[in-house]
Amino acid sequence: MIVWLNGTHGAGKTTTSALVQKLIPDSRVFDAEKVGETLMDITPGLPGPGTDNFQHWPPWRPLVVETARRVLDYTGGTLVMPMTVLVEQYWREISTGLAQHAIPVRHFVLHADQDTLRGRIEGDTLLGPSPFRLKYLEPYAEAARTWLHGEAEVVDTTHLTPAQAALQIAEAVKSRGPRNPAFYSSGSQA
Repeated sequence: MIVWLNGTHGAGKTTTSALVQKLIPDSRVFDAEKVGETLMDITPGLPGPGTDNFQHWPPWRPLVVETARRVLDYTGGTLVMPMTVLVEQYWREISTGLAQHAIPVRHFVLHADQDTLRGRIEGDTLLGPSPFRLKYLEPYAEAARTWLHGEAEVVDTTHLTPAQAALQIAEAVKSRGPRNPAFYSSGSQA
């Protein structure tokens, strides 16, 4: 199965994913950003929209699905995938692709209020303040309002440590397994 950790920059996806991996037996972290970095390294660059976001390149979504499928075929277990996906069409392509391979997905959104997110990004001692990361705060808020929070299990990290968020996610996965019938019947896909 896949435990997908969505949310914008500063929500704690990368840190939390490493902690979730330690709490779920037979799991591995797969950062789909690496697929995007591979596409960005192609020279000359890929045609298409001039963008600094590799998610807009059509090959990225099916390559994420195929890579996850191949890794799971090889290793079994669980993939913990920290990756921001704010475009609903892109999430649909990925989740439909995984479903076509009968890969169950638990989709979590790590959420924090805008002030907390801005403070985390501006105070990041590892990456430093990042205009790239800050420009995704409003698109995240819009996705959260319009579709994202309805498609996932929301974990509000505003007042949680990454360890507390990881424990909450791992316990949810362990207690309800890959599929939660009540959650699915509500119209959400996680």
